[in-house]
Amino acid sequence: MTSFTIPTVETERLILRAPHQDDLPAMTAFFKTERSYMVGGPKDELGSWDSLAKRLGHWALNGYGLWHLTEKSSGAFVGWAGMIFAPGWDEPELGWTLMEQAEGKGLGFEAAQAARHYAAQHQGLNGVMSYIAHANDRSRALAERLGASYEREAELLGKKAQMWRHPRITVSKTALTSERIGQ
Repeated sequence: MTSFTIPTVETERLILRAPHQDDLPAMTAFFKTERSYMVGGPKDELGSWDSLAKRLGHWALNGYGLWHLTEKSSGAFVGWAGMIFAPGWDEPELGWTLMEQAEGKGLGFEAAQAARHYAAQHQGLNGVMSYIAHANDRSRALAERLGASYEREAELLGKKAQMWRHPRITVSKTALTSERIGQ
């Protein structure tokens, strides 16, 4: 069995952690909604399982990936954020998705900011980009709040999108914990 480490990052209100199998019911519920079409949905339970497995594989193959987000106050799984780079991507992307009940609380900003900082500091990914669907006004507003600027029109997996560039950030050392997957 291959072993790899997915770091755990804590913010004021969130824990960015490894994806877990017990996240599958919430992922399946999310991917059944029209909200999911901007991130590869809708999907059934098998498609959601495939997404979960790919997230773990992404960490194993690239050394970075999407964290699942746990809200500290409720213990609820509320979305995901982190770096994505797979066939079809021009370069590593900072991506984020929140469950509907987590929107409008600043959690997306908190998660994306933490993921971006970690990627710059520990993964050599600084000044990254984000693909944003033309109809996704919330993601565009979040990208702007993060200091990103529109760079160009792009295509991802056969769909038109905008590419937004995040500013390079200054990094400093912070304390982190890790979660080991496998043996």
